[in-house]
Amino acid sequence: MTSHEERDGLKGLTTGVLDEESRMSKTLYWLQCSACGGDSMSLLDIESPDVVELLQALDIEVLWHPSLSGGSAAQHSELLRAIAAGEQPLTFLCIEGAVIRGPSGTGMYDTFRGRPKKDLLSALARKASYVVACGTCASFGGIGADGDIEATGVQFLRGSPGGFLGTAFRSGAGLPAINLPGCPVHGDVLASTLTAVCLDRPLELNEHNSPMDWYGMLVHQGCVRNEYHEYRVEERDFGERGCLFFHRGCRGPLAHGACNKVLWNRRSSKTRVGVPCVGCTEPDFPQSHPFFSTPSIVDVPVELPTGVDRAHYLAYKSMAAAAAPERLKQRLTRV
Repeated sequence: MTSHEERDGLKGLTTGVLDEESRMSKTLYWLQCSACGGDSMSLLDIESPDVVELLQALDIEVLWHPSLSGGSAAQHSELLRAIAAGEQPLTFLCIEGAVIRGPSGTGMYDTFRGRPKKDLLSALARKASYVVACGTCASFGGIGADGDIEATGVQFLRGSPGGFLGTAFRSGAGLPAINLPGCPVHGDVLASTLTAVCLDRPLELNEHNSPMDWYGMLVHQGCVRNEYHEYRVEERDFGERGCLFFHRGCRGPLAHGACNKVLWNRRSSKTRVGVPCVGCTEPDFPQSHPFFSTPSIVDVPVELPTGVDRAHYLAYKSMAAAAAPERLKQRLTRV
């Protein structure tokens, strides 16, 4: 698209005022709660298609997004009134950031025009066909989940069901809040989820209400350091090519996500450039122990790779280390 076409496309998507024809489109309201804005930036960074092409192809009308919308405060207020009254249909409610309930359950640490933002979320969720929690904070509470701000996810608090809306909540389409964790969520994951819903494709969700297509695998799968891991050729410092799980805190064998399936900027992932996975898609992110170190007992990680029991792990890894090819010990393979 030319820059002129892009401006015209955005204008049609973001005015916040809808004509009769556009009322038949699918609609999206993006609510930014306690967030850094990274999930918005991830959405805006998608490339093929870009965000404008995606929304036009799926016939999604953006009613409001804090980084896209150009309507006035009065238009925004009228939009919210129309949604609450059922006059404006709402297909997608996308929530970015944790829901803040503090202090003492009032929600007044995070407000919208003097009222708790959690109340706005509750009102919009009751009208939405689909509720999508974008990012780990919206999904599980994130960094503030253990603090005085009383942060929670939309329908989970860490790994426990419930969260803000409660376990019984179902959207207009009969689904729980769809969790798309990540810090931030990968833009392609969000785009593909919206696409699947718009095309009436079934969404198989895991125990944390996340799509199995993107969260049914470990970050470890597809990691270019897998062979080092299997033979326990491990690193105690950065800058080498070996496995970072045993000493440098890599969460790849424990965290579920598609970072090595759909690369960031279509080029790379943390583990591809020698940075340990920090497990940002997991309910307990950020973890209580320090990053870049692996809690161990006698050089055996306290947390073992998913699906591996301790007895078999001890026997297998001892034999694997002894059988490691010399080329791996010498770090001769390319990353």
